[in-house]
Formats: sequence, structure tokens, C-alpha cells
Amino acid sequence: MPDQDIKVTTDAVIFRNSPDSAKREVLLIQRKNPPYQGEWAFPGGFVEENEDLENAARRELKEETGISNVILRQIGAFGKPGRDPRGPTVTIAYAGEAPYGAKVEGMDDAAKAEWFDLTDLPALAFDHQEILQKALNDLYV
Repeated sequence: MPDQDIKVTTDAVIFRNSPDSAKREVLLIQRKNPPYQGEWAFPGGFVEENEDLENAARRELKEETGISNVILRQIGAFGKPGRDPRGPTVTIAYAGEAPYGAKVEGMDDAAKAEWFDLTDLPALAFDHQEILQKALNDLYV
């Protein structure tokens, strides 16, 4: 068996209808810490030892934004070499729908948490643009 040091993370791609109901929004956090400090990403983080993947996604979502009780669906695993400058990392991405009017707050290692119109997104950290495209293709086309 090869000796590997690969980390596992989860990311949550959470959508909601915009206040005018004509557009869709996605939840992003502004990273408080390196790498990509100050940049926008999906709520997520490292899976703890003996933690279920979906539970890790729920935990990180709640810790960083205050959102809970969202039905999550796994949309894929992403692990291209170099996706995380901290070293080899595979993320398991989940997508879900928050209720209309869901409020968020940046907490823990998220400096901010905000809803963004899907047609007016900032640049995304890591490979989160690829993850967003997968979520849109799989769930919301």
C-alpha cells in the first residue's frame, strides 16, 4: 500500500431564490485565513477523524454561516493536483437549497458570509468555479 498524505475536505454549495424571486443566489464566505485569505469560497473545511462526510459538510456550513437544516446532496469529489496549495486534498462537494430569506453571518474562519446573484459572482478560490458549474449542471439546469 502506498504511503499517502492526502487530506479530505467538504464544501457546501447552497442556493436560494433571491428576494425578488426572479434570480438565484449562492452562498459564499470570505476566507479569514490563508490560503486565499480575503477571497470568496464555499463554506467548507477539513473532515475530522471518524466524522461522516455529510456531517462534516453540515458542521462546516453551520460553523461558518449559521445555516442548518438544509437537505444536502453529494455532487462529486474534486481532487486535481494543486487544487489546494496546502498539499494534496480531495473535497467532497454537496449542494442544497436554503429557504427563502435565510440569513447568514460570517463566523469561525469565515470573515463574512453573503448571498451572491449567480449572474454577478466574485472570483472564487480553489477550484470552486468548477464545483459551482457541476452543481448547476447536475441540480439546477
